[in-house]
Amino acid sequence: MVPPTYYLVLSAAIFCIGLFGILTRRNALYFLMSAELMLNAAVINLVAFSFQWGNLTGQTFALFVIALAAAEVAVGIGIVLVLYRNFGEIDVLNADSMRW
Repeated sequence: MVPPTYYLVLSAAIFCIGLFGILTRRNALYFLMSAELMLNAAVINLVAFSFQWGNLTGQTFALFVIALAAAEVAVGIGIVLVLYRNFGEIDVLNADSMRW
């Protein structure tokens, strides 16, 4: 049996990678992938604590977080497509104002 500490260390590492990606990247797709990494780190924490305490509450919340991540991807891809259509690239620093 794997102790919950290993899951927490894995989750912290994945969260730090996602945070680093959000703070350093300018590409909108990297923003989306980094946000997904951070949400997945939260899901790992929820499932690990659910396993440790022996109830299904954390797994239920993990399903809600996965549904939230799917909605975030749908909205994010729409924003990326509008950025590419209007500016010809998906660099978020060049898109300081949306034009019609």
